[in-house]
Amino acid sequence: MKLLLVEDDPITSLILKGTLGSLGHDVVTAQNGQAAWGILAREPIRTVISDWAMPVMDGLELCRRIRSELSRYVYFILLTNLSATEENEETALTAGVDDFLSKPGSLRELRSRLHVAHRILDCTERIQALESLIPICSYCKNIRDDKNYWQKIEAYIGQRTGSRFSHSVCPTCFENHILPTLEKLDSNHQPGKPRVQ
Repeated sequence: MKLLLVEDDPITSLILKGTLGSLGHDVVTAQNGQAAWGILAREPIRTVISDWAMPVMDGLELCRRIRSELSRYVYFILLTNLSATEENEETALTAGVDDFLSKPGSLRELRSRLHVAHRILDCTERIQALESLIPICSYCKNIRDDKNYWQKIEAYIGQRTGSRFSHSVCPTCFENHILPTLEKLDSNHQPGKPRVQ
């Protein structure tokens, strides 16, 4: 699994990268949340292991940004030296953190947390695939919603995205449907009679 390790301490980063690599993971590193955000914007990484306290952008701010700005789900594990008080955990959970690891994390802990991350990401992908299926009538192109109500595609998409539609005719449909009608009208035109406008 490809994952992003965000750690400002170079020695800790090197140790964790080696440990994660020994577990078979492809590890990309960043020194702070801002650098990590740049990587996440370019690469479709789905798992982040991040230190809490870092300069520029800390782990919680990175997690908040991921939750508010990325469409894909990213599993976020927070590394911390802070004592696991109820207040700290509540702050982290509110920011969107999925799991915690105290520094230094053991090989066993890392393996088990990443196993859970992999299973959750796999389930998330399956759910997204199911949600992306849209039941559409082969004839009239109406769409069935989850309450078994059939409606026009414009209404279905409009309700879910706020999009509005303007109707037009594509070149292929113009040639196949409109042009033959116009040609038929033109061929039925009798000389001396005004054309219907």
